[in-house]
Amino acid sequence: MDSETRQSRIVEFARTRGRVDVVSLATELDVASETIRRDLKVLAGRRLLKRVHGGAVPLETAAFESGVEYRSQVDLAQKHRIAAAATDLLHGAETVYLDEGFTPRLIAERLAEQELTVVTSSLLAAEALAHSRSVTVLLLGGRMRGRTLATVDHWAVDMLNSLVIDVAYLGTNGISLDHGLTTPDPAVAAVKGTAVRVARRPVLVAAHSKFGESSFCRFARIGDFEAIVTGQELGAEEARRYEALGPVVIRA
Repeated sequence: MDSETRQSRIVEFARTRGRVDVVSLATELDVASETIRRDLKVLAGRRLLKRVHGGAVPLETAAFESGVEYRSQVDLAQKHRIAAAATDLLHGAETVYLDEGFTPRLIAERLAEQELTVVTSSLLAAEALAHSRSVTVLLLGGRMRGRTLATVDHWAVDMLNSLVIDVAYLGTNGISLDHGLTTPDPAVAAVKGTAVRVARRPVLVAAHSKFGESSFCRFARIGDFEAIVTGQELGAEEARRYEALGPVVIRA
């Protein structure tokens, strides 16, 4: 097997499994561990994978975005802490926007007993609030993305543009000092960007692994957000770099 074919298979395995490790790949592909390490270095240089201890995880690109099932298994404890800390930022809000993604769904679960109107593009968030007696749910229309179970395109954007939201909880595929907030899909970027603009108080909820990463479409600047809620896994010094651009950074 030539190196290009082997590296393509490694990327495929990473995207399917969520993580690959050197020892298992070496056995599966019948090559030396050092060969796998070189492959991972090459793939990390192409920004297809991210090296982690003992192996690698897939990076999201314009051609690949992780699905809900994968997101619900990664950084799970951290995402629960982020959701709890984010909910503490309501401060009397009456209208809330919940973005697509697994962390906003966790926030939805924590809002079920509040007196609120929740606007969302996420079927997962709407489902979490379906039986609430105190929350009114407005689900944005549009084309449903099967990978994230969320709605996009002009129907969603037009509806958002007609609203004024107190607090918007948004996720991101990447956040970096150089490129701001990014996501692989232009249609998703349009919905996210609109939510940022119509919200009085945009709040970013993002695991530490999203920091320093960038994707295809920018939808907001770091300074557009009132607060960024992440995990304590993000280093304090790095958090201060983002805080210097405007938002309060909360490490839950």
